[in-house]
Amino acid sequence: MKNQITLIIALLASTVMLAQDSFERAVYHSDSDSLQYRIQYPLNYDETKQYPLVLFLHGAGERGSDNETQLTHGAQVFTNTGNRNAFPAIVIFPQCPKDSYWANVDVDRSTYPIGITFHPDKKPTPHLQMAADLVNSFIKEGKVDTSRVYIAGLSMGGMGTYEMVQRNPETFAAAIAICGAGSTSEVPNYALNTPFWVIHGADDNVVKPTYSLQMAEAMLEAGAKPRVTVYENANHNSWDPAFAEPDFLLWLFSHTK
Repeated sequence: MKNQITLIIALLASTVMLAQDSFERAVYHSDSDSLQYRIQYPLNYDETKQYPLVLFLHGAGERGSDNETQLTHGAQVFTNTGNRNAFPAIVIFPQCPKDSYWANVDVDRSTYPIGITFHPDKKPTPHLQMAADLVNSFIKEGKVDTSRVYIAGLSMGGMGTYEMVQRNPETFAAAIAICGAGSTSEVPNYALNTPFWVIHGADDNVVKPTYSLQMAEAMLEAGAKPRVTVYENANHNSWDPAFAEPDFLLWLFSHTK
């Protein structure tokens, strides 16, 4: 058993190391704070061209200050050479500190699945706001095809994905929210602007799948047509089968504003 655990840790470490090869380290500074992030530019990047941009928001377990752990889940999808050739894009993985959260929510971890209270009427968390400002900084520099700005996230990052689109309803051409949750009351304000792929595991014992299903239902009621995938027998790590979907990136990049 010990050897199996060691092997799993080694494999996870190697995944992050491979991602490090193409994701550069960077820091975004606001007036009062900073946001660490990793960025991957397209192969044969041409500064005179505009590219699609993907913002990926990690889960609570990848919070920290090492500017590395946020690459644990999802980065391998974008570092794949075939995907880089097929979908050239600027890809950004910001890292949320341990004492912060992407979404403005209260999380009750006294029982599992967790309880979540949303605050759509309050200001965004500082680090969600900085992530939005970071995206806008690339847009203002003329590096981005503004018709092809995308967002995806898992768990806490899935919550952040819903809230980021909610607060920036004209920015994103498409969004993928994996095992996330959001405020259904705000869905009518953005559902018709941004297509969503809503993903969850049927057996998720951390974030209830009903959160995702309620978001999808609210989108349908608003007249949108979300893509919904619920994996049978999948627990909280529904990102694993999601990233294995053959059209994961194809679906995302097929949308334009």
